[in-house]
Amino acid sequence: MILDTDGMKPIYIQIAEWIESEIMNGGLNVDEKVYSQYKLADIYNINPATAAKGLIKLAEEGILYDKRGIGKFVAEGARQMIIEKRKNQTLKQLIDDVVTEAGYLQMSEREIIELIRNSWKGGSE
Repeated sequence: MILDTDGMKPIYIQIAEWIESEIMNGGLNVDEKVYSQYKLADIYNINPATAAKGLIKLAEEGILYDKRGIGKFVAEGARQMIIEKRKNQTLKQLIDDVVTEAGYLQMSEREIIELIRNSWKGGSE
């Protein structure tokens, strides 16, 4: 992963999202130790406090848990928590944006649904 240090998204959020993606794609499994704040800081050349903020965010959400003195680990059910979070936040925002844009273009609900169906099928139609 390459951090976008010039973008609008805070670095600690990017770190948290990267860890979530690693959990989603099987790179990190339940009860597996995640990188420490210091290792993340070294990898991405960022302040350890910034890396820690990303880890803490995931721990507060229940995606990671602490083993005192050892580090943070992937929690049981983390993958499902991430799926639900992304459905309820990320996808909802994308859909809201599509519906808003479709309104500007004066598209009907049927046209939007047809676009989604075509994309779902691989965009071949």
